[in-house]
Amino acid sequence: MQYRLLTALLAGATTVLAEPAPEPTAAPSIERAVAKRASNGSSCTFSGSDGYSEASASKSSCATIVLSALTVPSGTTLDLTDLPDDTEVIFEGETVWEYGEWEGPLFAVSGTSITVTGADGSSLNGNGASYWDGEGSNGGKTKPKFFQAHDLTTSTIQNINIVNPPVQVFSINGVQTLSLTGITIDAKDGDDNGGHNTDGFDIGSSDGVTISGATVYNQDDCVAINSGTNIVFTGGYCSGGHGLSIGSIGGRDDNTVSGVTFESSTVTNSDNGIRIKTKSGETGSVSDVTYKDIELSSIADYGIIVDQAYDGDEATNGITISGFTLDGIAGTVDSDADYAIYINCGSDSCTDWTWTDVSVTGADDSCSNQPSSITCS
Repeated sequence: MQYRLLTALLAGATTVLAEPAPEPTAAPSIERAVAKRASNGSSCTFSGSDGYSEASASKSSCATIVLSALTVPSGTTLDLTDLPDDTEVIFEGETVWEYGEWEGPLFAVSGTSITVTGADGSSLNGNGASYWDGEGSNGGKTKPKFFQAHDLTTSTIQNINIVNPPVQVFSINGVQTLSLTGITIDAKDGDDNGGHNTDGFDIGSSDGVTISGATVYNQDDCVAINSGTNIVFTGGYCSGGHGLSIGSIGGRDDNTVSGVTFESSTVTNSDNGIRIKTKSGETGSVSDVTYKDIELSSIADYGIIVDQAYDGDEATNGITISGFTLDGIAGTVDSDADYAIYINCGSDSCTDWTWTDVSVTGADDSCSNQPSSITCS
């Protein structure tokens, strides 16, 4: 009987040992990996006088970077270069850069599939009035360039409001497929206070840039395309500057412009309306450039100007201008303007131009070596 009892107890013990074990706890290393991935998907907000440095230091770990009412000290770039793919940057409130002489840029961004957005009511204030001396980038105070958009791929910049830039605003270089939408550049205070060389958009060595719905008040080119392909400027308003420009072309590493369209835009209260400028004695090419449905008013110097001696020498043939189309260009220049239309080409460098429905009045025309299809009055 004792033997049977011992046998039963052993059988019961075997049954207990056979019950399922509890689920294992995740190893600490896996937990850390999960936490790191969660952090990489986070939204980070930076504000105040230290926010600029914290944002630059933390940019690799934030999927969304909110810059809220930052104050950036002089001599410092708000550096958001080399962002992880798909990062979103949002400006809130007023971001202010303090005064100090240096070359800039005030803000820099680069990466792939990046979105930079200005929230409603936000602004980026470059403190330009402290720098303006009538010299721009030609002398006087050293002035920082503003917004460096270099090495961006398949990215978007939207609803950014730039106020009082010291000098050039957007530097767009080395980008592939970039959309800029709803940009405002307001340097109108510089009209009477020494603002100079406050270019709106300077574009070089880029492919697939589209700028839509921009409003620019400045004292230099609204847009200047120095090199690049497949570039569109549409629905823009330009006041106070030097108009919609190609160039100057020549003397750079890249001297090719091709596949450019300016359309459905207004240029007013400006020195020039439409301009192509190339340098004498240099090589390069400008091809397949179209200006369509452009309205000009209160133009001080030239309504339409093509000048192959932009640097003041004689026009030469080293830089060709071909496939130049104007369609639906209308407006007036001031009565004391230099010319309504001015063309100064090399002896055989300007070919295959098509001008349709072009009417710019208010002053005489002056043309030399233009294609035979173009008449000047």
